[in-house]
Amino acid sequence: MGLKELLGGTVVTTKLAEMVAWGRKNSLWPLPYGTACCAIEFMGTVSSVFDISRFGAELVRFSPRQADLLLVLGTINYKQAPILKRIYEQMCEPKWVIAAGACASSGGFYNNYAVLQGIDEVIPVDVYVPGCPPRPEAILNGIMMIQKKIENQAKEMGRVA
Repeated sequence: MGLKELLGGTVVTTKLAEMVAWGRKNSLWPLPYGTACCAIEFMGTVSSVFDISRFGAELVRFSPRQADLLLVLGTINYKQAPILKRIYEQMCEPKWVIAAGACASSGGFYNNYAVLQGIDEVIPVDVYVPGCPPRPEAILNGIMMIQKKIENQAKEMGRVA
């Protein structure tokens, strides 16, 4: 009697790294850092019309220690930069960052002494979402890009091991 007959098709085999990545990519806990109109678009993303829960990211957290996806939504000035960096540092590993909108990505049309010209001057960014403000579909696309990145990291770990 073989293993297949003994267990009756109730066993699934996979790699541990891929199973962990599947859990991570389908249970993202976003922390919105919203300062401008991009945050309003994110509110639309969470609504029933666009339904972020289809992507496993509906558990929005407002504590950095409970989140693994930081969504920076809007203009960040130099006075806020140390706060943003502290929030990023308080997040547990692994963590990912989305810069949503022109202001978070490059300072937008605020090219002056007070506005940070892209949050990547302070924290690393995984995905840039374009738009001013970005549509909810674009934010969902950014989340899907993070999920793809998590999946690819697991595949890379599988090749190394």
